[in-house]
Amino acid sequence: MNLIAQHKIRIGACAWSFGDWRDTFYPSDFPESQWLEFYANYFPAVEVDSTFYAAPAEATIQRWIEITPAAFRFACKLPREITHTRRLRDCIAELNSFLRAIEPLAPKLQVILIQLPPSFAPKDGKTALLKFLEQLPRDFRFAIEFRHASWHRPQFIRLLEKYRICWVWADTTPLNERNLAPFEFLPGTTDFIYLRLLGDYATKYGVDGSHVHRYEKLLWKREAALDSWSLKIERHLPKVRNVWAFASNHFEGFAPETCQRLAQRLGFDLPLPPQTEQAFSTESRSQLDLQL
Repeated sequence: MNLIAQHKIRIGACAWSFGDWRDTFYPSDFPESQWLEFYANYFPAVEVDSTFYAAPAEATIQRWIEITPAAFRFACKLPREITHTRRLRDCIAELNSFLRAIEPLAPKLQVILIQLPPSFAPKDGKTALLKFLEQLPRDFRFAIEFRHASWHRPQFIRLLEKYRICWVWADTTPLNERNLAPFEFLPGTTDFIYLRLLGDYATKYGVDGSHVHRYEKLLWKREAALDSWSLKIERHLPKVRNVWAFASNHFEGFAPETCQRLAQRLGFDLPLPPQTEQAFSTESRSQLDLQL
């Protein structure tokens, strides 16, 4: 892949604040307040999960801007009050309030993600979606993730094309299908791609609500999926201005290494911190010793 094509691709994690990453990605002596600054030394972008719960304070946004490099970019989730509680209905005041709060981040804010709940289907949501899209301002870029398969119809592709909203490509393939290429319904509705490698959320919590795994290393490799997604990105790259790809811990167990593995398949390096690389090389040697 040539350098120009590589610069069109930004790969990062779905959030940066994970206690499980201490000692494996973040140095053990680093306070959490320095994690974003450290993260931004290794990745060109991040998807902000915290905005799903509430808009950040102005001082918080100002700090995000100051401690990240000039070329670093954010993608922010729209608050759940809008997407999940109000389900896009009667939410213009909440939308405008969030956009005003996030406005100072605009120079580094690349995309606002509209993540819809799995229960949000066209039968009850079509009218609400149409009215909501009509209200979106044109000075922000938006991407929308449908989690109900009933949206997979040409009329909704045309709707997003009309309003220049990106149709999110999301991989939520179950663990028992991780060696298969993901289901292919990948409309291109605007001039950029927004890919979310989310994985199987059924692996996140046990029946008692406790966490099932620690997300500090690769737990299950999705080789076929990463191969498939890298090929799809390369195939569509000439037709778009940018590709934004964000990995969750739930995809392979450790988002930083998933990001690196996707980058390698796309033909470029995404170096990780020395302690991360050391942990991986030690683990690889241990596995090799067991095989000998």
